Amino acid sequence: MTAGAFKRGFVALLAVLAGLGGAATAHAACAVGSPGATVSVDAGATGRPFLLRRPAGLAADQPAPLLILLHGSGGDGARMLAASRLEATAEGHGFLVAAPTAAISAGKGFAWNIPGVPTVTGKIPDASDADDVAYLAALVDGLVAAGCVEPARVYVTGLSGGGRMASWLGCVASDRYAAIAPVVGLRAGNPRREKPDEPDPATCQPARPMPVIAFAGDTDTTNPTQGGGAGYWQYTMHAAEQRWAALNGCQAPPTTQWVAPSVYEERYSGCRSDADVVGRMTVGGGHTWLADNDALWAFLSRYRREGR
Repeated sequence: MTAGAFKRGFVALLAVLAGLGGAATAHAACAVGSPGATVSVDAGATGRPFLLRRPAGLAADQPAPLLILLHGSGGDGARMLAASRLEATAEGHGFLVAAPTAAISAGKGFAWNIPGVPTVTGKIPDASDADDVAYLAALVDGLVAAGCVEPARVYVTGLSGGGRMASWLGCVASDRYAAIAPVVGLRAGNPRREKPDEPDPATCQPARPMPVIAFAGDTDTTNPTQGGGAGYWQYTMHAAEQRWAALNGCQAPPTTQWVAPSVYEERYSGCRSDADVVGRMTVGGGHTWLADNDALWAFLSRYRREGR
């Protein structure tokens, strides 16, 4: 082979390799939902729908972060989406919002299936109830497969019972979610049966550190931050924060600072994988969506799921 022929062959090989590299990084355009709109979508083979908001400004061929918003007990996805105002936040920051609905009947709405924990009706979920961990996994996997969502940047927030479900996902599905943000519902596993003012370590064993930001009000009488309340609650929010800090291997002493005239923040840092644990308390705040959406997203968006 002549030097010229070799050179031409080498250049051709480089062109082929460059083309393969481009193909590997190309993404199919997201065809689920519609930019700038909120639509109903089925979660894979589960047959259960959820609401999806795709911001208008997102490029269709670029997977985006996803925030799953879980409603409170007795609610549904549509009402939760309206109450949280996260659609506007998503438009401003460029992420998708999914608002699913649970399947266990509770009053005029529905409650999430957290195994071993009674719902607000007193019912303990059993094998006849839908598996909500699997339902939400199907939701995520479908959006990832469609090219809509970046798998390393999937986050969960929720109100009250939805906050407890978000906490549960942090415990049992840390391989799927990058960070959680419970609102008036932070837990770190089920209450101990013999000592319900403490979280049961056996019921929350995440496979990796889970970053947490939680929001609550100090006059909440439904999920009181000082503990007590219904059987699903019992231990304090502070106990939940401490347990997550221990699970994340946080080494620095907690710090407290005022972040707004009526809001103070307790932060545990020096954690494995930089997985901080943050509790934001609104003085005089009750049982409602009192999260600062911009602060919520600023915290969550710092994190990517390890290994992706």
